[in-house]
Amino acid sequence: MLINLKKVLRNQGLVTVSAMLLGSPALADELHQPSVNQIQNNKTTSLSESLYEAQTFSSMTQNNPMSQITNVNELKDVAPTAWAYEALRSLVERYGCIVGYPDRTFRGNRALSRWEFAAGLNACLNTIERLIQEGVTVLKEDIDKLRRLAQEFDAELAALGARVDNLEQRVAFLEDHQFSTTTKLNGDVIMVASGVWGNEQANAPAGTDLEDNQITLNYRYRANFDTSFTGEDRLQVRLQTSNIVFARGGSNLTDFNFAAPGDNQLTINKLQYRFPVTDQLTAWISGVKVTLDDISDPLAPFTGSFTEGALSYFGAIAPIYVLSDNLGTGLGLLYEFSKSLNLSAFYSAGNGNNPEAGNGLFNGNYVVGSQLTYAATSTLNLAVAYSHNYIPDDQFNSFSLLGYTGVSNSDNPFNDNATASDNLALLFAWRIIPQISIEGWGMYTRAYAQGGLRDGDTADIWNWKFSLAFPDLFKEGNVGVVTIGQPPYAAYISNDNNIADVTEATKDNPWLVETFYVYQINDNISVTPGVYVGINPENNRDPLWVGAIRGSFKF
Repeated sequence: MLINLKKVLRNQGLVTVSAMLLGSPALADELHQPSVNQIQNNKTTSLSESLYEAQTFSSMTQNNPMSQITNVNELKDVAPTAWAYEALRSLVERYGCIVGYPDRTFRGNRALSRWEFAAGLNACLNTIERLIQEGVTVLKEDIDKLRRLAQEFDAELAALGARVDNLEQRVAFLEDHQFSTTTKLNGDVIMVASGVWGNEQANAPAGTDLEDNQITLNYRYRANFDTSFTGEDRLQVRLQTSNIVFARGGSNLTDFNFAAPGDNQLTINKLQYRFPVTDQLTAWISGVKVTLDDISDPLAPFTGSFTEGALSYFGAIAPIYVLSDNLGTGLGLLYEFSKSLNLSAFYSAGNGNNPEAGNGLFNGNYVVGSQLTYAATSTLNLAVAYSHNYIPDDQFNSFSLLGYTGVSNSDNPFNDNATASDNLALLFAWRIIPQISIEGWGMYTRAYAQGGLRDGDTADIWNWKFSLAFPDLFKEGNVGVVTIGQPPYAAYISNDNNIADVTEATKDNPWLVETFYVYQINDNISVTPGVYVGINPENNRDPLWVGAIRGSFKF
């Protein structure tokens, strides 16, 4: 007799199956569901695997002549003693709506995904529905067999319903609360408890008692909004605020790697757009801040990070990377010759937004630079970096020749006279064995006074650093580091114009020695205790010691 299939399914409590197979949007959105055993064992299938299975099953059904079964005996793994043998045989022979895998197996004992269940059972239901519409008699016993198959998956369907409800609620919540479909938020908070110790102030007459030496707790906060429009580009907007104090004890050598101006004021610290030009060429356009290490690798894997690298400013990365560490505008390019060789270039104008005389993109402070980086092996990286820097007259309150990383004569060797410099750095990072790594650089700067009373004077400025790192020391993810180096100092400053009271060259070479240990509490939180000392922070001045404990929180 003729039977209304949907009515039978509904009357037998199989609305869930009917909805799933006949177009329920909620269930259609759920891609792949595990069986009860899989749910209990927390073994789920990925979306890509689910789609692949669904596409494979669909293609078998529609395109593979071997998949269409005309006799249940063609299924090698379905024995006549199987409880479903007769049901399968009837469905195959009567309606031709059961398919097998290309190897002529049915795989009745394997975990069943919703896609496969829906595809297989839907094929039968569609066939029977078509027959009903055409007025062909459908036996009630066949409907009973379909019902029995559906009842066999009763537990799975119940679990499916619960999971679908939960997922729908979660998706709805995320859609209501999502920040953006194209923007990701990440950032960090750094808090540091520290103090400076020593016998005298470095930037005052000999014997002057040390100032600003109280124990303090300071912080720096950054939030990055990274937006991609094509999946290969990135628009980054960074917000930052801080209350960290610079040059305690009268010396740059006491500064922190993560130090930042702010006085608790929230500012835009970076506004930058990166995009591919070709497969090998990438470009950067920056409205606020671009530095060489934005474009190139500074080869400081264990000291360069703000949150998990060196505590000291000088001990982090080479000064050549911080010459343009201001809010200036600029651009950059990176060309990859191969996976192991690339060349970068950048230009930064410190006051590129200011149209007044002595400013602008091309008539004020600027830094132009380039770096060639070579991965000699999987564990050894080498680089040579060059930059040219120019600072106009009387702008040394805003800019520094060596980025405030060394003694004072390396910041301003010609008493506020307009100054240009050429900087060359050789860098390396070598992972000797998994437990030991070394990194560092050597750098030379030739500075020239241009115009004014010091016109024609020159200065030779040097700095170098060597760090020995011990990854996974005492615990996986932790690292211990020991650093020694000489911060920037002007070993020679000429005075060809015989000007009185000029900046002196360094007689007592400065040194910086540092040790710190990064303890990873988890992927987002770390604690770093450390101590470093600046020896000869200025000519004939006693050492300055810094002790600190940094807490880093990444999100």
